[in-house]
Amino acid sequence: MALIAFNAPCAERPFTLTTNRRTWAGRVLTGAGLALLPWMGYLAGTLPPTEAAAWVALDAAEAACLLIAGTRLTNGRSGHRAAAAAAAVLLVTDAYVDVTTAGPGSELLGAVAMAVGAELPLAITCAALAVRSPR
Repeated sequence: MALIAFNAPCAERPFTLTTNRRTWAGRVLTGAGLALLPWMGYLAGTLPPTEAAAWVALDAAEAACLLIAGTRLTNGRSGHRAAAAAAAVLLVTDAYVDVTTAGPGSELLGAVAMAVGAELPLAITCAALAVRSPR
């Protein structure tokens, strides 16, 4: 275990509380992209095949964009803007379709909660990262 810690690729950049915003944003986007992976499995297993194909494809595109933008930000590399912009568009689209196709009652409440609590704030973060000028 000690060998892994000493040979870790991030040894020159240890974790500190003063890690810049770019790295934190990258971690949030990467975490969101990774969180979509089990969600896609759940959708594939619970929805009818035609619906599952559409939702899994949309979520896979979102996850790919979030992971690309997040890892590029975390590693301090450029090239995150296009992926962040695409993720923002996909997240807004996902929120819109979720809310408009949800049935009344708890299904609609869950869709609105997911849109307001996760998808739209993440889309705003991605859009801000896509238009922000490099330092």
